[in-house]
Amino acid sequence: MEEDDVSIREQNFHSQVREYIICFLLFAVLYIVSYCIITRYKRKSGEYDHEDEDAVVNRISLYLCTFTLAVSGGAVFLLPFSIISNEILLSFPKNYYIQWLNGSLIHGLWNLVSLFSNLCLFVLMPFAYFFLESEGFAGSKKGIRARILETFVMLFLLALLILGIVWVASALIDNDPASMESLYDLWEFYLPYLYSCISLMGGLLLLMCTPVGLSRMFSIMGQLLVKPTILEDLDEQIYCIHLQEEALQRRLNGTCSHAYTRGSFTHQLNKELDNIRNLKNKLERRKKASGWEKNLLYPIVMLILLAGTTISVLMVVFNILYLLVDETAMPKGSTDRGIGNTSLSTFGLAQAVLEIILMFYLMVSSVVGFYSLRVFQSLTPRNDDTTMTTIIGCCVSILVLSSALPVMSRTLGITRFDLLGDFGRFNWLGNFYIVLSYNMLFAVVTTLCLVRKFTSAVREELLKALGLDKLQLSNSPTDPESGKLSANGHQKTL
Repeated sequence: MEEDDVSIREQNFHSQVREYIICFLLFAVLYIVSYCIITRYKRKSGEYDHEDEDAVVNRISLYLCTFTLAVSGGAVFLLPFSIISNEILLSFPKNYYIQWLNGSLIHGLWNLVSLFSNLCLFVLMPFAYFFLESEGFAGSKKGIRARILETFVMLFLLALLILGIVWVASALIDNDPASMESLYDLWEFYLPYLYSCISLMGGLLLLMCTPVGLSRMFSIMGQLLVKPTILEDLDEQIYCIHLQEEALQRRLNGTCSHAYTRGSFTHQLNKELDNIRNLKNKLERRKKASGWEKNLLYPIVMLILLAGTTISVLMVVFNILYLLVDETAMPKGSTDRGIGNTSLSTFGLAQAVLEIILMFYLMVSSVVGFYSLRVFQSLTPRNDDTTMTTIIGCCVSILVLSSALPVMSRTLGITRFDLLGDFGRFNWLGNFYIVLSYNMLFAVVTTLCLVRKFTSAVREELLKALGLDKLQLSNSPTDPESGKLSANGHQKTL
């Protein structure tokens, strides 16, 4: 009997060590990828070469941002990894080489991602921001210690403010004796309730960004790919652009010869010349593109985007019907923690793969929609020219979006995989009216964005085919992104 107990303890020990090693390797890969991404966009600040204090502060903030971005990546890949692991265990239940892919590992990953998400959101990112902006209290000796002391004081005051707001809100919303007693429970009440509020905010942010991103994806792919040439003479457009470029160059040379005309006018001419040259390069690229790239690749990509968006909307519509007729469609969280017992996809592995593709598509679309909104355009990163403050804002935003992605996928019915770990401890997931309204808003707003996008594209093509686009562009400036000429281009005699 003792030998059996020892062998069981040894098996548990080895399984825990194996899980720790797998978690460490996965996080190490995410950390390295996150570090490469951040260093690509981070501003190369040479002003800190001779200032050790600022260099240390920026380096610490960089490491904290990298950690946060790695946690965001883990939150994005967590649900797809869980779904595909469940299907693999169902397909090969007795395979020796996949025994490490068990329920204990999946649940451990969910709990770790949930814990690190809370840690990054409430501790690390506020610390990085306050530490970056700190200078030390007045009258104290300058240095790293003074800045750390000021940062911890600011964090303490911020924690008191947030806890006070949550305490007052909870007391006003729920005034029964049991809830009043739970107000003094920090670990079991405050943190889950606070993270539930953050998750609700992230879900609302996804609801606002994802439809915009789904429609914006068509424009972005249209800029990256070469469009088919329909009723267009590229040689004529390139010739007109060349004449316009020479005219601007002559005006610029004449302006530079007179000192009193320099300044903002010269800067404006340089900007117009850059736009003209960018448009010329795009037209030349369209002319040099091969036939399969223009006539085959572009339609295929657009059809894929349209199919992904249409399938997402249809799945949400079906989920609305399920919510109305079946109570089990509510994303209340799972009490059964078995992995590899039953398949949550009706069509097995094929549907699981489709769900994973849609999740990544929705995540990419939400990020695109987030940076497309005017409110958040200031956070758009630029290659080698992004400040640490902007990087912190980007990491916090991506963390909120990625943490809400599993919740949104389950709420919209993209997947039937029940939420595991602390991700399923959200009170608002059990509210029928909130979940139903969320699904209906997503379906309606996404449909409206797509209808507006495609009707505007068809309208522009019809106007261009009829030659009426010149009337539309009579007073418009040069637009290098859309590839259209303004009244100062070939529509005007040079």
